[in-house]
Amino acid sequence: MADKHDTNNVVVIGLGRFGGAVAESLVRLGHDVLGIDADAALVQSWSDRLTHVVQADTTQSETLRRLGVADFGRAVVGIGTDLEASVLTVLALSELGVPDIWAKALGPKHGRILERTGAHHVVYPEAAMGERVAHLVTGRMIDFIEFDDGFAIAKTRAPREAIGKTLGECALRSKHGITVVGVKRPREDFTYAQANTAIAQGDLLIVSGATKLVEAFAGLT
Repeated sequence: MADKHDTNNVVVIGLGRFGGAVAESLVRLGHDVLGIDADAALVQSWSDRLTHVVQADTTQSETLRRLGVADFGRAVVGIGTDLEASVLTVLALSELGVPDIWAKALGPKHGRILERTGAHHVVYPEAAMGERVAHLVTGRMIDFIEFDDGFAIAKTRAPREAIGKTLGECALRSKHGITVVGVKRPREDFTYAQANTAIAQGDLLIVSGATKLVEAFAGLT
């Protein structure tokens, strides 16, 4: 089904809300996706949207081997509430030697178990989305992404102190510890930030930096 460890091919196990969204996005990005789920109804619903879809119990490495999963370069385990199936599936993928295993965790304890059983990357989609929505609800940020090393990127309105000045003149980096990556003006193309980039009323700034500094900067607007 795939060349040995072909990184263009991805197996997504668990086609619920999270796994299904990941699988659909991967297909849109041009990847071949093998979707696997124990639920026959879910498998049927995805049959015309993914490259391959199979109903199977993924907790056994031999089952995954027969499906050719050992040849895939990446795997995503999106199994939701069945913690045992989630952990055993990650263990089975690890036993097959899949080199890049991503797994969804419901909480820190679940995440630690997944890491110990072979997951290379553990994601907490509910927690990440909850924090992102909280930032958006405050109205300070228009979009917000936090990485797991305390680094964040946000889209926020330009603060009053920067209006009518260039980025060099307002010195936002030295004052607030953040980096302005770019500027988006209404009805104009995105502009990568330079020292001579002028900031006008209504401009949106794409800023990056330590999460706390980015949050404090967004609070200026």
